Amino acid sequence: MPLEFLRRAAATAKEDVLAARARDPAAKSTWEVVLTYPGIHAVWVHRIAHVLYERRHTTAARVVSHVNRFFTGLEIHPGAKIGRRVFIDHGMGVVIGETAEIGDDCLLYKGVVLGGTSLSKGKRHPTLKNGVTVGSNACILGPIEVGEGARIGSGSVVVRPVPAGATVVGVPGRVAITSRQSHHEQDLEHGQLPDPVSSGLRAAIHVEHVLEERLRVIEEMMGVASPKWSRSLKKDWISLSEFEEGGGI
Repeated sequence: MPLEFLRRAAATAKEDVLAARARDPAAKSTWEVVLTYPGIHAVWVHRIAHVLYERRHTTAARVVSHVNRFFTGLEIHPGAKIGRRVFIDHGMGVVIGETAEIGDDCLLYKGVVLGGTSLSKGKRHPTLKNGVTVGSNACILGPIEVGEGARIGSGSVVVRPVPAGATVVGVPGRVAITSRQSHHEQDLEHGQLPDPVSSGLRAAIHVEHVLEERLRVIEEMMGVASPKWSRSLKKDWISLSEFEEGGGI
């Protein structure tokens, strides 16, 4: 029995290393991943803590988890359920709560929080289905479900369920893309995610521009002088461009 357990553990660890090498272009060798990747170490130690937790050795499990946090910088409650081939890139500052569940083939970047919003002892942390990607410093809060293959943009705060294959960005998180062709892409182009707020502003200014043009034509037909609104409209377009480039509102 111990021999079989060790074989399964070794096979799972090998999957973790291969997943890290596939998803991190900085990984140069297997030994580099095994020796220097805290995200991998944290998941391995967590599996030991989780076994202790399930066997009701809760104090021992918390001690193992605490040591894990000290050496890796990741805080994973021993009650959390983590699937296979989960890769936590860099990992510093990651917090995963007691009732959180992470499916297979998920990718988490540094600073991710899977937190709770309730003091109840029941299910209070998120569930990530298979193939979910969560960007740096994103917070997913409450007993919500993030569907298979979904992507959470960096810095987003998600408090509502996310459909499978969707891309969520912003605070609070909004669905910017409803679905993707492939639900198993592991990339997250942090600099190319859509911005629903900017898109809404652009649509509103476009409508204003169309209405202004229609009004100008009507005034010309009636021989009425048109107010000089173009300068104000141009200013709005400049402000929107600065917003899209990170200047803020």
